[in-house]
Amino acid sequence: MTYAPCPMPHAQLPVITGIGLVSALGTSLEDSWQQLIAGKSGIKLHQPFPGLEPCPLGLIGKQPVELRMLTQMVVASALKDARLIQPLPDCGVVIGSSRSHQASWEKMARERGGWGDRGDKGDKQTRRQFFLPIPPSPHPLSWLDTLPHMNAIAAARQIGATGIVLAPMAACATGIWAIAQAALLIQTGQCQRVIAGAVEAPITPLTITGFQQMGASAQTGAYPFDKHREGLVLGEGAAVFVLESAELAKQRQAKIYGQVLGFGLTADAYHAYELEPEGRSAIACIKQCLERSHLTFSDINYIHAHGTGTQMNDRIESMVIQRLFPKNVAVSSTKGATGHSLGASGALGVGFSLLALKNQTLPPCVGLKEADFDLDFVTTAREAEIRQVLCLSFGFGGQNAAIALAKEF
Repeated sequence: MTYAPCPMPHAQLPVITGIGLVSALGTSLEDSWQQLIAGKSGIKLHQPFPGLEPCPLGLIGKQPVELRMLTQMVVASALKDARLIQPLPDCGVVIGSSRSHQASWEKMARERGGWGDRGDKGDKQTRRQFFLPIPPSPHPLSWLDTLPHMNAIAAARQIGATGIVLAPMAACATGIWAIAQAALLIQTGQCQRVIAGAVEAPITPLTITGFQQMGASAQTGAYPFDKHREGLVLGEGAAVFVLESAELAKQRQAKIYGQVLGFGLTADAYHAYELEPEGRSAIACIKQCLERSHLTFSDINYIHAHGTGTQMNDRIESMVIQRLFPKNVAVSSTKGATGHSLGASGALGVGFSLLALKNQTLPPCVGLKEADFDLDFVTTAREAEIRQVLCLSFGFGGQNAAIALAKEF
């Protein structure tokens, strides 16, 4: 299988000059990083909805966060970090989400009486699970505000951007996909600056019960790649980046976290939610990414794995890494610390990987006690020479994404 190389000459490589990141570990990039390298976890037992049993969740606060407020917070943080002042009319916007405003749609359904108002009496237990009382929002939205692309539009309004606005939705691969789209906009000269990333506020009755019904949810916590892993833990999170052409960044003497070397995007075309058992499309995605980045497998010093803590994902992802990479490549997943923020998880991984490059420190795989696979897992933060890193995301529907990052050349 061959691919168009889609090369990015070093002079055209997009650079990252600002990061806004919020997770269950903290409300800022630095807080989240410090908690992560200390081996802490933001996952705790919560009962945000009275009709559901308590379960482990990665909440940012004490109650589920609103998508709109989370987006405003993380975009403002990214601009401040990049030392940019709005309005930014020529800035592109690529902000994705897997669930988008699903919480608002569930709330509207409850307020309209749920299934009962449509003449469908339904199953009382099911109705109790899916239409639970939630306190009214202090900032109500109209249904038009909750269309899937409107969160990206709101971010554009926030910064005064009047150019390209994209709102990718690719399940758990959304975050990396958004950054890849932003890199392409800069590489092709359509934009000199793009704000890109993903935001997720997935703690809703439907999402919680849906994963529980699938048997994918953990009972006590998230333990990626561990022999005793239980499943995934839902977490809130957002990461947004300022990407700029190298010329623009140097012109304004911006600090640079790193460069986007290349990316790979493939689909399994196999199943609605199960991974292709041999990992063929995931392997193709990684090969595509490295080919476009002009890297070999041995050039990668660290892999930020998807690492959901589910039986299937961790087994297939480990198999893929073992087949492709040298045995000494460092591997960790940060979902044991943040929870699984679905569409935002890849963006969080990129944020943590950029700080790993900056600080020359490998972040630990929090929750991993007894490895189930023969890989060089990082169990405690350790200093290392890190030049190129690879971030992986694998989403429902067989959406595969990989992105290669490096310190500035």
